[in-house]
Amino acid sequence: MKKTLLIFYTIIIYAITELSWWAYLLVKAKPSSMAMIMCEGSVFIVIFFVGALSLHKSLKRQMKLQEQKRNFLLSVTHELKSPLASIKILLQTIQKRDLSKEQVLDFIGKSLTDIERLDDMVENMLLASKIDNSSYTFPKDKFNLSVLVDSIVNRLQITKCEGSQQIIDAEIEPKIEITGDKFALTSVVTNLIENAIKYSGPCQTVGVKLFLKEGKVYLEVADSGIGIADNEKGKIFDKFYRVGSEETRNTKGTGLGLYIVKEVLEKHKASIKVKDNRPVGSIFEVVFE
Repeated sequence: MKKTLLIFYTIIIYAITELSWWAYLLVKAKPSSMAMIMCEGSVFIVIFFVGALSLHKSLKRQMKLQEQKRNFLLSVTHELKSPLASIKILLQTIQKRDLSKEQVLDFIGKSLTDIERLDDMVENMLLASKIDNSSYTFPKDKFNLSVLVDSIVNRLQITKCEGSQQIIDAEIEPKIEITGDKFALTSVVTNLIENAIKYSGPCQTVGVKLFLKEGKVYLEVADSGIGIADNEKGKIFDKFYRVGSEETRNTKGTGLGLYIVKEVLEKHKASIKVKDNRPVGSIFEVVFE
């Protein structure tokens, strides 16, 4: 793509040089036509530059898309390999060693956790694809959002603080009901909480709040991570967008989570905004009208 841009710039410079040379020759041959030549030349230059600028932007978008796809493939490869390798080691240990029943159950539990992680990633990819193809209709029914959020918190909850594990502190107001697509909103809540866990440090608390206020339903997910710069807050919901390089980034992910969150919430006429947490971190605030 860089080679294409180099050729593009070369053609632009050549075209401007040729135009200037022919304009000079025409004016030299017919000095009385200088005004007409300048007028027509100006119109041509304006049209030429508008077209060149449009093509330049198109090439830049294509370069950005190629880079995003490359990063996406790298991140998906990493996201697949890590839990698969973990599951393989756990199952091989069960197969080759004489373990107690408690150890076997512990290894199976860890394997199931990794399988759920893979399942979440596959669901994200399928939902993102359906959203892009406009093939998903978002069927809406009335359901208990409090129960949904509570079940997701319990599934993602970490009770022991070891290594890079976090604790989820949930404040869920009971019996909050909304009308929406339960499957898609499950993905929204899961992505927001998992995102907060990923960007929080070891043993740092992730806060989840669900409450009613002035007739509106609020869902807040807070982390104590590195925070999000103001110039990044408008970009983090773009498809595949992730801060930094895939080779040097420490956090896992495919760049689809927040994109899905935004798209699903727009279909539910709900809003989401990012606020700075104090003293550190970010708060994602979802409001259902």
